[in-house]
Amino acid sequence: MHPIFKAGETGKKIRYMTFALATSLVIGVLKFYAYSITQSNAILTDAFESLINVSASAFALFSLIYSSKPKDESHPYGHGKIEFFSVGFEGALILFSGGAILLTAVYHLFYPDTVHQIGTGILLTLISGAVNFLLGYFLVKKGKELNSMTLKADGEHLLTDTWSSLILIGGLGVIYLTDWLLLDSLLSIGMTLFILLTGFRLIKNALSGLMDETDYHVLSEVVEALNIARKAEWIDIHNLRVLKYGSSIHIDAHLTLPYYFDLTTSHQSVKEIESAVSQKFGNRVELFIHTDPCKTTSCKICTLEICKVRSHELREKIHWNLKNLMKDIPHGLNE
Repeated sequence: MHPIFKAGETGKKIRYMTFALATSLVIGVLKFYAYSITQSNAILTDAFESLINVSASAFALFSLIYSSKPKDESHPYGHGKIEFFSVGFEGALILFSGGAILLTAVYHLFYPDTVHQIGTGILLTLISGAVNFLLGYFLVKKGKELNSMTLKADGEHLLTDTWSSLILIGGLGVIYLTDWLLLDSLLSIGMTLFILLTGFRLIKNALSGLMDETDYHVLSEVVEALNIARKAEWIDIHNLRVLKYGSSIHIDAHLTLPYYFDLTTSHQSVKEIESAVSQKFGNRVELFIHTDPCKTTSCKICTLEICKVRSHELREKIHWNLKNLMKDIPHGLNE
C-alpha cells in the first residue's frame, strides 16, 4: 500500500504533509513571480524562504514515511528518531539560505535597485501570506492532535513566514508612498535575521530530541496520570525516565511493591500502571517497569491498610511529583 493511503494517525500525518508540500510549491511559484515583476530584494528574500519551505516539507514527508516503518531487529525502538533529523535539517536549511540572502541584502543596501509594480507585489504577497497562515495554523493544530513534532515544526515555520510577509507588505506600502528604495534592502536584512532566529530554534529542538533531553512537559503528564490511578499497594515509584522517538514515547520506571506479592499480582500492578499511562497518551507509549520488593523502612510511607507484616506505622504519605519520581532513590523515608 502506498504510504499516503495508510490508515490511522500515520496516514493522516503523511497526507497532511503531502498537502503542505504541494501548497508550498504553489506559494513559491507565486512569490518568484512577484519578484520577477517587482525586482524587490525583500520579495526575493521572501521567495527564497519559500524554497526553504519546499525543501523542508519534502524532507519532513520522507521522515514521516520512514518513521512509520514498524520496529525491526536493527531498530527495536522504531524509526521515529528521524523526525528530529527532519526538524534539524529544516533549521540548517534556514541558516544556510538565510546567510546567503543576508549577503545579497547587504550588497543591495549599497547598490539599491528600482522596484516596479509595487501594488501588484503587495497583492501577491498578501495572498501568499494568507495561504501560509492558514496552512501553518492547520499543521500546528494537527501536529498537536497527532503528537507529531514534524507537522508542528513545519506549521510553526509557516506561521513565522506569515509574520515576514506582513512586515514585507508594510514596507512595500511605505516604498510605494515615499519612493524610499533603501527600505527594500533594510526590510530584506530584517526579515533574514528573523528567519535565522527560527533556524537556530529548530536546530536546538532537534538536538534536544537527539540527545534525549528531558521533556518536563511529558513527564508532568505522566506523573499526573500516575497520581490519578495511584493504588495503595504502589508503595513507591522512582527512577522515572521518558525517551521520545518522534511521536512515540518510551517510559522507564521502578515500582516498589509489597515483598510478599507473587508474580501474578505484581504483573497485574504493572498492567494497571500501563493502562493508566496509555489512557493519557494512547498507543504511542511503551513502558518498561522494574519491580522492587519493599523493605521494613517502606512501612513508614506505605498506605496499604491491611498488611500482616507491617513493622512501622505510616508516618507520611509521599506526594508524587517530578522531584521524587525522577530520583533513583527507592524509598522516601529511608533510614
